[in-house]
Amino acid sequence: MARTAKPKKEISMEEALWKSADKLRGSVEPAEYKHVVLSLFFLKFAGDKFDAQREMITKQYGEKFVDTVAFYTKDNVFYLPEESRWSYIMENAKQDDIALKIDTALYTIEKSNPALKGALPDNYYSRLQLDTAKLASLLDEINRINTDDKENDIIGRIYEYFLSKFALAEGKGKGEFYTPKCIVNLIAEMLEPYDGILYEIILPSLIQGMGKIKKCAFAV
Repeated sequence: MARTAKPKKEISMEEALWKSADKLRGSVEPAEYKHVVLSLFFLKFAGDKFDAQREMITKQYGEKFVDTVAFYTKDNVFYLPEESRWSYIMENAKQDDIALKIDTALYTIEKSNPALKGALPDNYYSRLQLDTAKLASLLDEINRINTDDKENDIIGRIYEYFLSKFALAEGKGKGEFYTPKCIVNLIAEMLEPYDGILYEIILPSLIQGMGKIKKCAFAV
């Protein structure tokens, strides 16, 4: 009797990110983890949105329009040439030149979408000189992240995740420090209170070491 293949275990975004970081240990500094993962996740995110839009265009308008850029940009979806699509990256993940293919994908996306000018890294993965097997394994982990998450700022969540997990490494001369999300939300509500009744209260300083009391107003 033939055995049926077990489906891949679904994991949370945080677990996938931790596993991604684990793949990078010993290859790059912890402070670099987020930079390595963010661009790969961008390719995954943009690729998934492109594929969904392409499927919608095919169903509604027919295949002759699947390469019409305007049918993507009208819904705020980046049009991706073939060499910059996530499916192409994954098909070639185990090739010796995968780092170059990733750099080419990022360059092509930026060139094809003027709104991204200067936003994506230039020849970053080729300069990292990551082992091909390790980079392929990292791509597999990124591929498991669900980009259908309804979170408004999923890329922000990823950046925040790495800052929180590797805050000590980030602080070594990098000029970046992690502020917990609960504190960020509190400050935002204090600055722009839209609901409830306003009360003035005395709050301890939110910044450790200032040693003084601040007077704040916020909604409850």
